[in-house]
Amino acid sequence: MWDWGALRSWLDGAITPYWASPLLMAVQILMVMVCLILSMAFYTLAERKVIGWIQSRRGPNRVNLFWIPGFGQPFADVIKLMFKEIVIPADANPVLFRVAPFLSLIPALAIWAVIPFSPEHAFSNIDAGLLYVLAMTSMGVYGVMLAGWSANSKYAFLGAMRSAAQIVAYEIAMGFALVGVLMASGSLNLGAIVRAQSGGLVSWNWFWLFPLLVVYFISGVAETNRSPFDVAEGESEIVAGFHVDYSGMAFALFFIAEYVNMILISMLTVIFFFGGWLSPFDGYLPQDSLLAAPGFFWLGLKTLAPMFCFLWFRATFPRYRYDQIMRLGWKALIPVTLVWLLVEGVMIYLHVGPWKVHP
Repeated sequence: MWDWGALRSWLDGAITPYWASPLLMAVQILMVMVCLILSMAFYTLAERKVIGWIQSRRGPNRVNLFWIPGFGQPFADVIKLMFKEIVIPADANPVLFRVAPFLSLIPALAIWAVIPFSPEHAFSNIDAGLLYVLAMTSMGVYGVMLAGWSANSKYAFLGAMRSAAQIVAYEIAMGFALVGVLMASGSLNLGAIVRAQSGGLVSWNWFWLFPLLVVYFISGVAETNRSPFDVAEGESEIVAGFHVDYSGMAFALFFIAEYVNMILISMLTVIFFFGGWLSPFDGYLPQDSLLAAPGFFWLGLKTLAPMFCFLWFRATFPRYRYDQIMRLGWKALIPVTLVWLLVEGVMIYLHVGPWKVHP
């Protein structure tokens, strides 16, 4: 990640070079995790404010911070959850009941190890980064399944089974969509995928892989169990789904995992289809221009758009029936990806489009 040459030299003399690098890496990881958790906290406030605005109401406006009405609501929620009792049902499996929230949260945080924040800043610039992302996103289903099964509750188990079937269906569509990104970039490295989109707005994958972009984002919404695909948490049918028996900070871990995954899916959408940290003015302005320079600013700014879409969808669409969700995943999204992969293969063969894998 960051070089911090002067600090590294001082630490080499103060302790040993062997421990200096791990210490600096741990500090940088802590910085990113703190920023991520704070972003997640204020994302919950943004959701309530945006949905309130769409529904012509105010949203949270009582807990003031820095004289901004409602700005302290995320901190009030944290304090409330910290002091709530964690109740474990008498018939539950106590070990798995406690482990399940961590199995949902840890993969959501682990994926950030390969996210390229800028051209030089990534914790791990591994060549198989795309496979790592797919593997970690698949791990989250284990936390959901264990939460529903270990509680020994019919409502929780039904919600877990719904979520597992939904994640399997949409994971296939998401994987096929990412095959198209792999074909366009010729690499599994996330940084290389971003660099393969250099050349301006039209060179980004959204233009040439638009059907795959739509499939990927819809699958991402379904993977995070967000509205309108939130039948796993359908309060009108199964109370709260797989986490119905969780309370206090145990419930908060599921809550954090959901919102961290929303931010993650938004950022991955930008990386795969909207040029990541590349500037939209790349190729149109001189390379030494400030607006054409790549960096985290562009990645963060672009990520706000899909993050807003998550909130917009929740305030707009009614919840789908379970059979409708399954039909959409198996009979619509997967065939669309297969057809467009064939189209993309033809375009690459005919050298149509800004493909960087041409000989």
